[in-house]
Amino acid sequence: MPGPGGAAGAASALAQPTLEELRAEAMEWGRKPRRLGTWYVTEHMVRAMRAYGWTIIVGAVGQPILYLLGLAVGLAALIQAPVDDRGMEVPYLVFVAPALLMTAAISVASEEFTYPVMAGFKWRRYFFGFSSSALSSPQIAAGVVLGAAARMLLTVGLYYVFIWVFFAWLYPDATADSTSWLMIPIGVLAGLSFGIPLMAYAASLEDDKGQFALVQRFVFMPMFLFSGTFYPLAVLPLWLQWVGWISPLWHASELGRIVTYGDWSAEPLAWVHLAYLLVLTVGGFIAGRRVFTKRLAK
Repeated sequence: MPGPGGAAGAASALAQPTLEELRAEAMEWGRKPRRLGTWYVTEHMVRAMRAYGWTIIVGAVGQPILYLLGLAVGLAALIQAPVDDRGMEVPYLVFVAPALLMTAAISVASEEFTYPVMAGFKWRRYFFGFSSSALSSPQIAAGVVLGAAARMLLTVGLYYVFIWVFFAWLYPDATADSTSWLMIPIGVLAGLSFGIPLMAYAASLEDDKGQFALVQRFVFMPMFLFSGTFYPLAVLPLWLQWVGWISPLWHASELGRIVTYGDWSAEPLAWVHLAYLLVLTVGGFIAGRRVFTKRLAK
């Protein structure tokens, strides 16, 4: 029989993992970041927002206060007659509010999908750090999208709460429709439909030569002014209405008005509006994923 020392040595030998077990454990640890890679990138993007967290909160709360109160004591005071929309007469602020919420989401998208994306490729180059780990390029692109979507969700959620409280005080009947909360996911979709194609464009840029300023001046501002934000699109001349037809803001605003005071079943164009936003979102992500893959493969 082996002595006590021999038995202890045998037990120790049995306790040591084999090379195959060590390899399997290492492979499992390697699969974990690949499996959860999108969420790791999302976490990084959300944590990075803490550097300007107060700006996000103040903007999310202050913007609806300034816009709605400004319109209530300004433009709406001059426009006494209700707006005729879809055969219904609604107070002017009730007409404008869904479009303002969608604009807030698109404004967030114009911030999160421009300079932060360029920073990841050019200035801080953290996308290349992500890519050197077990994270794939599509996961990095998806994480950027989800991080921006988290900020959009906060913004439109606070915007909706303020609208609901504001209209409950000013127009008690304006918040009676139980589907008005759908403005929140519609707002996030609006931001993504504008922002993800913009992300693909930002990822393709090698240098900042004022392209994002041009986007603000010649894409965002015309879209904001000529997409039925402050008045029905039909009142514009036909040669300007096309801006609204191709604008995600108009399609999202129309959906927001439908779920607030319209009737989805009586609106055949509602599905067209939704499909248009989804096509921009999915198509933009496919293009963005390809650009991320190409840039990170260098």
